[in-house]
Order: sequence, then structure tokens, then C-alpha cells
Amino acid sequence: MLEWQAVEGKPAITQVAGLTEMTQVRAWLEDVRPQLTAALREYGAIYLRGLPMATIEDFAQIRDVLISERTPYREKTTPRSRLGDDVFSSTDLPAAQSIRMHNENSYTLTFPGRLLFGCLIAPSQGGATPVADCRKVLDALPDQVVKKIRTAGWRLSRSYSEHISTDWQTAFATDDVDEVARYCADNLIGHQWYDDGTLRTSQIRPGIITHPSSGEEVWFNHLLFWNEWALEEDLREALVDEFGRDGLPFNTEFGDGAALSNEDLQAIQAAYDAATVRETWQPGDVMLVDNILTAHGRDPFRGDRKIVVAMGDPVELSECRPTVEPAPAFA
Repeated sequence: MLEWQAVEGKPAITQVAGLTEMTQVRAWLEDVRPQLTAALREYGAIYLRGLPMATIEDFAQIRDVLISERTPYREKTTPRSRLGDDVFSSTDLPAAQSIRMHNENSYTLTFPGRLLFGCLIAPSQGGATPVADCRKVLDALPDQVVKKIRTAGWRLSRSYSEHISTDWQTAFATDDVDEVARYCADNLIGHQWYDDGTLRTSQIRPGIITHPSSGEEVWFNHLLFWNEWALEEDLREALVDEFGRDGLPFNTEFGDGAALSNEDLQAIQAAYDAATVRETWQPGDVMLVDNILTAHGRDPFRGDRKIVVAMGDPVELSECRPTVEPAPAFA
């Protein structure tokens, strides 16, 4: 039986010993996979430490055991390098930047059920991938925030521009405006084109869903992550001055169009903070994450850092008893 260390402030970790080749790793993973699945359901995220993983190819072999079906990266929002065989850099955002807690692709109708992170190069300082149990986040939130999300959901508005963030060609992986229109129609995304070629989209999504296997409710969204007031004040003011509020690359509201108050934002951040755990990366570490049960982020770092990620085991939003039906919308 695997033994898990789950001390306060850290994710569950098991130390692997005696494996020196990837053929041994694959056989071992196959043997303990039921135990890993059970631990993932309990903890939401689990670390495997001590594996002889040194290359992208090694990581892909582990992925092929732990993730049954790969998930395409849809509606791209962040700079991320494709490293081959559906393995990506975790993010290419600057090292000094913190990345807030979020569930991968919470805004899409189909999202990865599992994420696998792997450490090929550990940074000299910082750079952890913190995780937060979204069951605990939901339990810690004030009743008024939970009630509002249950009844209204949340709204994501995006403006795509080559000058800032992600252009629409990258986000939708096409140069064809008709293909973008079809995708938006099929995926319940409102969209508008402007004379300068800018695309604006807006969509309503539930912020609370139920895990299709465990039946547990979770907080599942990017509501805080992309809200304009979560930006650094100087950055927000510069973006609003340049593009206007309607031209911000991302913004969020409650699904009925109501703005989040400062108290709402502080309460959501506090709930994430209370549920967050982190572990310092070591070369060869892998972390398996249930993307519904667990949000993740990134700490700033110094030095070289190479954390790779693979996504898979897709889940349909319709399978998760959403409290609000997804719909197209405009701010």
C-alpha cells in the first residue's frame, strides 16, 4: 500500500524508491493506479516523488498511464509552449508574476478532468505550483457570494487583440472568421466583431458544479482570476486608459451583469488562501491534479524553471449538474 504524507500546508506526497528505469515506472504505475485514483479522490492533488523522470519523453510515458484520453487546449488564454506529444510548458508568463488560483478551462463546455504536472528543472527560489481544494473553498465562502453564483453564475468577457494578451487567431487556432462564428455558436459564446478587426466574446457559465464521480459540490470558475480589480492597480489603470473597460482582455462579473464588490473579491481570495497548500518542486516530481476538485496557480520564482503539463480525461459540463445553464452573453 502506498503511504501518503499529508502534513498541514502541503499536498499529499508519496516517496517512490527503487525505480531506476522508465519501464519499471510504467509497470509500477499500472500496478498502483487504483490506489492513485483513490488518493486523488480524497486529496484532490497528489505528488509522486523519486521517479527517474528527466525528459519530456519520460513525462509523456507517465502521462500515458495516468491519463486515459488527451484533451485539446481550447479557447487559449495564456502563453504556453507546445513541447511535443501533447506536452506543454505550464505557462510562459514572466517569472516575477504570480498566477492566481483557477480550474483549467472552467469557462469551456468540455474541460480536462485531470492535469499532470512534471518538474524537469526546479527553480532556485520559489516557483511552486500551489493547489487549493475547491470543496473547502466553497465551504469557506460567505453565503451571499455562494447564493449569487448558484442563481446567476458568472460572466467572462474577452477582447482579443494582437497588441495585448491573445489574438483571436491564436485563441481559436484558425484564421477563418466563419470558423470562429461556428465555434462560438456551438459552444454558447456570444461574439461581436469590430471595425478594427477586434473580436469580443462573452459567455455565462456556472461557478459551482458537482463532481460527476464523487457527487461533491465545488467552486469551479475564473471569477476572481480574471476580474479587473484583481489586477495590480497601476496595470489596471493603464489598461483601462488605453483600451477602456470594454476593451480589457479579460473581465468577469456575476452572470446577471452585477459587478463584484471589493468585499466579494476579498472573501473569494481569503477562501482560496485558507485552502491553499504548496510544495517545493524537485527534479523528477510529478503532481496529478483532479481539475474539478482542485484549483492551481503559480508562485513567482528565480532561476531556470521547467515545469511541464499534460491535460486529459475530458469532462462535459453537462455531466456536472451545473447550477446555472451555460449561455452566450454580452457585457
